[in-house]
Amino acid sequence: MQTQKDYAGSVYGGLGHLLLAFYNKYQLKPPQKLLDVQPLERFDYVIWHDLLTTLEQQLQRPALGLEIAALVQPKYLGILAYIALSCETLSDALMRYHDYHRLIYDGTPLQISIHNEILSIGWDDIPFNLSSQITDEVAIALLMEFLKSILDIHDIRLHEVHFKRSPPKNTMIYEQYFRAKVRFNQDKAQIQLTVSELSRPLRQGDQTLQELLKQQAEGLLEKLPHATDMDQRLQQAILAGLQKNMFQIEAIARQMNLSVRKLQRYLQQQGKTYQQRMQEIRCMMAQQYLKDSRLSLQEIALLLGYSEQSAFQRAFKHWTAQTPQQWRSNYLASAK
Repeated sequence: MQTQKDYAGSVYGGLGHLLLAFYNKYQLKPPQKLLDVQPLERFDYVIWHDLLTTLEQQLQRPALGLEIAALVQPKYLGILAYIALSCETLSDALMRYHDYHRLIYDGTPLQISIHNEILSIGWDDIPFNLSSQITDEVAIALLMEFLKSILDIHDIRLHEVHFKRSPPKNTMIYEQYFRAKVRFNQDKAQIQLTVSELSRPLRQGDQTLQELLKQQAEGLLEKLPHATDMDQRLQQAILAGLQKNMFQIEAIARQMNLSVRKLQRYLQQQGKTYQQRMQEIRCMMAQQYLKDSRLSLQEIALLLGYSEQSAFQRAFKHWTAQTPQQWRSNYLASAK
C-alpha cells in the first residue's frame, strides 16, 4: 500500500503517450495500465515507475531509458517545449526547464548548482524505493533530448553524467550516448557541463511560441479602442516576460529600450500603474487560456508567471469573482 511518505508526485500525461509510442514502434503489446493513463492529464509517479519497471523486466536490456527518451517530441513535453523555443541561449533554456519542469514531473525540485565552473543539474529527493536506473535514465535522457531534438543542439558538450545505481555490464553504451564520462554509485542522478556552455546561442527552428505571443498581443489590442504603438510594444514585452519569468518593470523597460522612469510616466499619462497594467493583461490572458480545455490550471498559472496554482486562483477570483474552474465551466457551457 502506498503511504504518504512514499508519495512522489505526478507526471505529465504526455509521458504516457511517449511510452506508448515506444511500445508501438517495437510492436509490443502495451499493458492495460499504460492504456488506462492515455486519456489522463496527469497520473501518479508510482504508476510511471511501475510501467518502466515492467518494461525493463520484460526486455532486460541496458540503457532502455535512453531508447525511450530518444522518441520524445514537443507534444510529449507540452507547453514546456514551446516556452523553451522562445529562448535565445542555452542558459535561458535551462532556466525555463528549471522553472517549468514541474509540468512534466512535480514530485521533486530540479536542483541546479555551480561549483568550480561546473554546472550540475539533478534530482535527489525521490524515495529510493520509487527510483530506479530506468527512471533516472529517462529523466536525464529527456533533458538531453530536450536540448538536442527540441532546441537543436546536437553537439552539447557534457562534463560528466552521474547515476545512483551500480554500473551495468556494458557502460560504453552510456558513454557513447552522452559523449562524456559516466559514473555510477553516485549520490544523485545528474548531468554536469561547463559554465562556458551556457552562453551558446540557440538555433530557432520553430517559431510556434513567437506566433502565439503575436496572436495574444493582437487579441489584447482589440480590447483597446485607441491602442498606440507604445501599447503594442508594452503588451508584447509583458507577454514575452511572463513566458520567461522576467516580468518586473525593470526587465520590461529594458526590453523596450526605455528607462523605468519613462515607462512609469507613460503609464501615469494613461492613469495606470505598471502593476495595474500587468494584472489587466494577466486577467485577459487567463480568460484566453481557460478557453482552451487542453491547458490545465497548473499550466495556466505558470504561463502567467505564478509559481503556485493557488496564487493564480486567488488572483483570478479577485479579478472576476469566480474561480478559474467556474469561469471555464461557464464558458464551455455557453459555447455549446
